[in-house]
Amino acid sequence: MGRIIAIANQKGGVGKTTTSINLSACIAAKGKKVLVIDIDPQGNTTSGYGIEKNDLENTIYELILGDCSIEDCILKEILPNISILPSNVNLAAAEIELIGVEKKEYILKNEVDWVKDRYDFIIIDCPPSLSLLTVNAMTTADSVLVPIQCEYYALEGLSQLIHTVNLVKERLNPDLDMDGVVFTMYDSRTNLSSQVVDNVKSHLSQKVYNTLIPRNIRLAEAPSYGKPINLYDPKSAGSESYMSLADEVIKNNSV
Repeated sequence: MGRIIAIANQKGGVGKTTTSINLSACIAAKGKKVLVIDIDPQGNTTSGYGIEKNDLENTIYELILGDCSIEDCILKEILPNISILPSNVNLAAAEIELIGVEKKEYILKNEVDWVKDRYDFIIIDCPPSLSLLTVNAMTTADSVLVPIQCEYYALEGLSQLIHTVNLVKERLNPDLDMDGVVFTMYDSRTNLSSQVVDNVKSHLSQKVYNTLIPRNIRLAEAPSYGKPINLYDPKSAGSESYMSLADEVIKNNSV
């Protein structure tokens, strides 16, 4: 049965989509079957995998509205071991269209239940907000992985996110856990990055992954080529760090 991890942080620009693309690709490179679910209307995980998001007939938007089945929406084996449930800007309207719909927090879960046994891992890229879309992701997930940028305001918003996770756990998904925190955009040349890591570790009871994702130009370039980092530049520091994180995540989630 697939282990479902939602990658969430309501702060934008923290490396959430970068982590969704590259962690899923590196887990797949280690022989695990992975489904990537893009539930962010920006659709950057979709385009980061080289998919022309605006040309798609069926996306997660059509799925949520009940216009197609999950089978119709999944783009299968876009790379070895990787399939994707894509997104585009149409998804931004979903929240309004679902007003008055019963059990709307469970729409994604009910669809994913049909296919989750086919995958070892399902990685969900959430929007940078605590919206109905994020709640759907958390209701579907087994755990939440939180990327945190190594900057002064790193802890800001984290308590709110943990509160949301706890609310979803209490009311919608009793099996939901915090998977852990991963630090992104780490710059070993600055004292600030080290201070942020120490600060967060001292404040958090949650697991903090040992792998630090560096600030890396190759990581920034890869999406414009529509490739994950392990294919774009496998020898880069960014690729090596996501490979290391993939090992940790697989180990952390092995039953």
